[in-house]
Amino acid sequence: MEGRSVTPERESGYGAPELKAWYGRYLTRGLGIAVAIHLFTIGLYYAVELLGGDEPPAVHVRLIRYSELGPPPSIAGENSPPPISVSAPKARPDAGVPVPVPDLEVSPDQTLATQHEMNQGTGTGGEGGGTEGGTGVAGDIKIADDESPPADYVAVEKEPVIVKSVEPQYPEMAVRTGLEGKVWVKIWVDRDGKPREVDILQTDAEIFNEPAIEAARQFVFTPAYMNDGPVSVWVTFPFKFELSGAR
Repeated sequence: MEGRSVTPERESGYGAPELKAWYGRYLTRGLGIAVAIHLFTIGLYYAVELLGGDEPPAVHVRLIRYSELGPPPSIAGENSPPPISVSAPKARPDAGVPVPVPDLEVSPDQTLATQHEMNQGTGTGGEGGGTEGGTGVAGDIKIADDESPPADYVAVEKEPVIVKSVEPQYPEMAVRTGLEGKVWVKIWVDRDGKPREVDILQTDAEIFNEPAIEAARQFVFTPAYMNDGPVSVWVTFPFKFELSGAR
């Protein structure tokens, strides 16, 4: 036929209208499946944690008391003191019942030496009545002193305090030349608070060393205390030699 356009018929029965009709249904199914997969994965992870997971390791914290700590190490690394062990206070023992003891019986045949015989070394009273060589001088008896020098650092509860100090004598040669200086000494103070030994730590001029040592040996201290008992320690002290204070 002339003057009329003929539109070919659609051969296939599936196209845009069908896609639009099924779009919403497929989108809902896909979202549901994705949510289900995620929930299953998260639930499986927490189930494994609860059923088969190990407990976290426990952390134990131990508090250390100050008394359990030892003294700090020496700067020079020499004569490091041993660690101080502080024991717990012990209960005092109960006082027992006193038991009478018979007096010591003296034989009537025993004779005692007189004071004159003991001084002459001819006493017959017993052992130890006289002295060696028959001198009888009481000053010959000496008590051995086994105290050794303390460490460079000793922990104390109460430090020694100077009771008596002595000014060093200014050397005459230093006065003539106008020399001044300073000397640091290290004094070993024993349990009685008396200097046992004096060493030079630092000096500006060796001419001042001997006067500083002589003055330090005449010092008197109160003893240092640790655990309710006196201990020997080292004490440092500076001596200043100035012409304005020279005598």
